[in-house]
Amino acid sequence: MSLTLFYYLAITAIYILMSWSIYIPYRVGQLHFMTVANMAVSAYFAALMAINFAWPFWLVLIAGTLLGALIGFLVSNAIGDAPCFAVVIVGFTFIYLTKTIIENVEAFGGPLGIFSIPKVLSASADNRTLLLIVAYALVLITGFLITRFDHSRLGRAASAIFIDRDLAVSFGVDVKKMGMFLQTWASAVGGMAGVMYSFIMRSVSPNHFTFHLIGICMTMLFVGGYTTMWGALLAAPILWGFPLILPEALQSWNIVIYGVLLIVVLVIKPEGIITRPMVKKIESLLSGKRKKV
Repeated sequence: MSLTLFYYLAITAIYILMSWSIYIPYRVGQLHFMTVANMAVSAYFAALMAINFAWPFWLVLIAGTLLGALIGFLVSNAIGDAPCFAVVIVGFTFIYLTKTIIENVEAFGGPLGIFSIPKVLSASADNRTLLLIVAYALVLITGFLITRFDHSRLGRAASAIFIDRDLAVSFGVDVKKMGMFLQTWASAVGGMAGVMYSFIMRSVSPNHFTFHLIGICMTMLFVGGYTTMWGALLAAPILWGFPLILPEALQSWNIVIYGVLLIVVLVIKPEGIITRPMVKKIESLLSGKRKKV
């Protein structure tokens, strides 16, 4: 496998996870951009533990995921039932604070970051193969859990909150507990993505975790379709791969292209390419074929 193909596939998996980390709390109408800060914290945690204390990859992955979940849980106690705008402001604030702290602490490498993160396996080819397997295994596990949630009683309660919060409360739905659960889960996914990113790139820099990342993930989520998890799964490999085939002179304009595309889709087809009725129709067609067989 070429190095270019490895990075394309690996970063695609990271973008899928990060797009889902925004999708999960948006099930109740909250844009929880704090997952980008969780990603940064867990990525730096992974780098420091692997370099300074020689922690094995598997231990770092588990600990980094739990660290993201813990931070998300603590913050969710204050914003679990907050309106979307307040959650967005908290997320932006945490991203700014995290980046500022990283850039001004020498132990974190300052503005340059941390380099030479150890490989999981000594052989480069084996290391790349293992990281790809783990990255897509995490995508499959996360996707399975989201699917189970979406088809569960909790998923229906989240949909009720998204449509009409007051009506959901009247039916006995605890809006704050639901928001806390989804924010914690999303933060865990962000932490997981951060650990994987650090071992894939073998370096971390504060410039990796900025508002630019939010723009990319938002485009993937809303262009693909924010009402279902399948939208990000479709959009991530296409949107991440598209700028790579552009002429070199246009590649620096990729964020502008993403922004224009997002605006066009929101105006023409606000629910994105893949919608929930489309998914239900496909599911009914597949179930009908199984019955015939």
